[in-house]
Amino acid sequence: MMDKDILKKQIRQLAIRSHKLVNEIFAGQYQSVFKGQGIEFAEVREYQIGDDFRSIDHNVTARFGKPYIKLFSEERELTVIFLIDVSSSQRFGSTDRLKSEITAEVAAILAFASLKNNDSVGMLSFTDKVEKVIAPRKGRNNILKMIYEILDSNFSGTETSISVALKAINGIWRRKAIVFLISDFQDENYEKDLAMVAKRHDLICIKIEDNRESDLPAVGLVEMEDLETKETMTIDTSAVYESFKQKNEDFKKETVRIFKKAAVSVINLNTGGSYINPLIRFFKERERRIRRECSHFRIPLIFMAIFSFFDMVSKNA
Repeated sequence: MMDKDILKKQIRQLAIRSHKLVNEIFAGQYQSVFKGQGIEFAEVREYQIGDDFRSIDHNVTARFGKPYIKLFSEERELTVIFLIDVSSSQRFGSTDRLKSEITAEVAAILAFASLKNNDSVGMLSFTDKVEKVIAPRKGRNNILKMIYEILDSNFSGTETSISVALKAINGIWRRKAIVFLISDFQDENYEKDLAMVAKRHDLICIKIEDNRESDLPAVGLVEMEDLETKETMTIDTSAVYESFKQKNEDFKKETVRIFKKAAVSVINLNTGGSYINPLIRFFKERERRIRRECSHFRIPLIFMAIFSFFDMVSKNA
């Protein structure tokens, strides 16, 4: 377990760095792709140039033959939940950073971006059981508490069960939330639960890997330990090099298949690289997708505008 004073210093440094990155890079990106919905319907009014196509009330539009949009009295904040894998495999890293440290940094950036957007942030950490639940709240203190729990290694479990976390989130948070699932996904039999969470929530999977887990050098006999089961064994790396490589290629293909089938967004990160560019790329791709979805409304709107024009001419004739 890390010394408390060292841990607190690490958290302060991480908070300062994350807050700076949010202000300089991620705040606008976050706000452009994660927007709240109105909490109270106020009225409808006729569509005007510049209005958001997604606000169109299709029933009223069809009734009057011209586009109308819904107006809401106010915007509500989002609820953002982090599902954090804190199993023993997260405490591995062949570079100067562990997977758990990357997890904490990425979660901190996204959490501070959420805070800047006035969202509520919560967390559920897990191993092969639920380790800690932090209820969604606004404020910096809740985020610092979350980071502390991620970096603290005092957990009761060691192995990984993604299904445990997914079942828990569906049981605890019924209303739709943005859910960031951060893990190395070294687990099995979670496909069904992943799809169920993706249907209810806006689920984004962040997969963190280390190059040494997929590229074992052929250097002869090596004593290795499984961080989750604590099992140790001596392996001839030269003999198992090809089979090890193939096994990891199969693992990557399987996770891609699972993510694609569940239709979830995925961000791939590596302990040996920067997480900034992959995050920016994710935000930009998601923003482009939202714009494409909005563009589907443009052709019907053109026809509605033409219909409205001729309707106005006929009334004035």
